[in-house]
Amino acid sequence: MLWPALRKVLPDYPDINLEITMDYALTDIVAERYDAGVRSGGLIAKDMIAVPIGPEMRGVTVASPRYLGGRKRPETPQDLTAHRCIKLHLPTYGGLPPWGYKKGAQELRVRVEGQLVFNSINPILEAALDGFGLAQLPDALVQPLLDRGDLVEVLADYSQRFPGYHLYYPSRRQPTAAFRVIVEALRYRGT
Repeated sequence: MLWPALRKVLPDYPDINLEITMDYALTDIVAERYDAGVRSGGLIAKDMIAVPIGPEMRGVTVASPRYLGGRKRPETPQDLTAHRCIKLHLPTYGGLPPWGYKKGAQELRVRVEGQLVFNSINPILEAALDGFGLAQLPDALVQPLLDRGDLVEVLADYSQRFPGYHLYYPSRRQPTAAFRVIVEALRYRGT
């Protein structure tokens, strides 16, 4: 998400140097002396300035046709207990968070089981493509694969929307000109 915007602006500003660190921890960017961080909009402290850098997202549950072949597709989130699910380990959420679903006003959380646990979504996607089970991933990541038929969405009626990614930084910070260039390059303007 960051690189497509940065690769367009950085050639015009060769004096701007960036260091980008990626992890899923809820790092205290002030204590760790980072200029900014990126998080889902729902996870940003109120004393931070948050700039949207992407659209609202939808969590989708997907599997490869290979995995689904010969298996009964889940019709409700509770049906996931009969399936192998590829899980995401998030220490900031106490380890293995339940998968979230919403239909109307009803919100559901399901603890899923499976053979594989990763701490990053890219290997989860690869394992789902290889037929190792169901995965819950952001729609923007899997949409091209759904369009090609490499993955199939299940439980679409239960998909939950969540705030998109935001660049955030301390409100007490006095942004430099270089920092403002980066913020504007990343700012999401809708489609």
